[in-house]
Amino acid sequence: MTVTHLNEYLEQSAARWPDRAAVVDPAGWEISYAELNRRADAFAEFLAARGVRHGDRVGVVLPKSVASLVAFFGTMKAGAAYVPVDCTAPSERGQRILTDCQVRAVVVDDRSAEAAPDDETVVVVRFGPELTPSSDRGPSAKPAEPAPPTPRRLEDLAYILYTSGSTGMPKGVMLTHENAVSFVDWCSSVFDPTDTDRFSSHAPFHFDLSILDIYVSIKHGATLFLISEDLGKNPKELARFIGTHRLTVWYSTPSILTLLMQYGNLEAIDASSLRLVLFAGEVFPVKHLREVQRRWPAPVYYNLYGPTETNVCTFARIPADIPADRDTPYPIGFACDHCTALVLEEDGYEVASGEEGLLYMSGPSVFQGYWNRPEVNRTLLLERDGRRWYNTGDLVRWDPADGYVYLGRRDRMVKRRGYRIELGEIERALYLHPRVREAAVISTSYQDGGVRIVACVSCHDEANPSVIEMKTFCASHLPVYMSPDRFLFLPRLPRTSTNKVDYQTLRQDSGV
Repeated sequence: MTVTHLNEYLEQSAARWPDRAAVVDPAGWEISYAELNRRADAFAEFLAARGVRHGDRVGVVLPKSVASLVAFFGTMKAGAAYVPVDCTAPSERGQRILTDCQVRAVVVDDRSAEAAPDDETVVVVRFGPELTPSSDRGPSAKPAEPAPPTPRRLEDLAYILYTSGSTGMPKGVMLTHENAVSFVDWCSSVFDPTDTDRFSSHAPFHFDLSILDIYVSIKHGATLFLISEDLGKNPKELARFIGTHRLTVWYSTPSILTLLMQYGNLEAIDASSLRLVLFAGEVFPVKHLREVQRRWPAPVYYNLYGPTETNVCTFARIPADIPADRDTPYPIGFACDHCTALVLEEDGYEVASGEEGLLYMSGPSVFQGYWNRPEVNRTLLLERDGRRWYNTGDLVRWDPADGYVYLGRRDRMVKRRGYRIELGEIERALYLHPRVREAAVISTSYQDGGVRIVACVSCHDEANPSVIEMKTFCASHLPVYMSPDRFLFLPRLPRTSTNKVDYQTLRQDSGV
């Protein structure tokens, strides 16, 4: 059945399977499709009564929970777009994000309340018992002035996902219902989900992997199992969780699958229900992939590729038996049916087959642009042959047999634990330290595909802060996955002839 809004997946499943468990939260609480839809409707009315209108933004700064999903669907039912924010990151970062996209309301709990913008006009919402919303700041409800009916259009903004920004300020990726629906429908055609499936929800909701978890599951009347942050980092318990709850679809970064393989004692877990193992977000070292497949031989494995700006746009099915002599990662494969790929040189000319170039993507899943970043949009979104193309920034080459082979990036963005990180954002945080005079961040790759981040700093005085002090400081200003692995203290940072930090010299001098 054709839909124009993501929330229609929930509405249709609630009508077809009202009593079926839609979501199981980390504490084991189940909510049915009918109840989830009812509470989302109530939350939409709550927002509308407080002035939230079509096109507004609503921030959600909550741990992974049923409340988060009620907020997402309720926001979209109100005609607004939701903005999920990492509740474990420093509150200052969350506040910058929510202020940047000018949220009309924000949903918080006691731990994340400080992330709310310092603006008395922003409605601050909390969920009480039985998921009853209340607000302690912002306009009071005005039931006598109901919101006008909200038209549903594919081009409406559905959500904004913030990714790391090169200037130190995260960039808001604007995604419409059309962008998301085209992706969800593609997943339906390739993965054949059914109402008997039991989906994992390992990725945090501010990470684009969560879009598949939530909406493909909800569309097909499956059950979505929310995995808490603590459980997600405990491979032994996580492996038991997969077996105990008989999960059928798993989706995560390769790093998590590697941890499960190394420390999850998978041989002792009955994972016979698993039929799909999907991974994305970073390169999967083939030796680790081979070992995961050896322990879990039954599922079909897929390598999914795509930045937040397109969601998954290419994919590759992994062979059932990985050759013992293969030592290179599998390619990112072929363009999804709803996407078109193009490989160009930096000057805009199309490269010959087998030659290296920048990967551009076009199609209904390509985002609308970055929130309030017109200059960046003009740089990365290209009009060509009557179509709009997005420059992924990734280097690839075409192989007729295997599809697109990922080669890396030319800019300073790195991928770590599935997250895209702009090294400039880490530099910005380091400059906040009172003793740091200059900061530059470089990275290197391990042989197994991992990324190591090195912070090079010069200080105002000769007595450098300790490594423990620097790591503690970073923990209060950056998410864990962005914290540097090593600190290199220098009298001064090398400069080029144009007085810019000389990163090439830093790499040579640091031994990276």
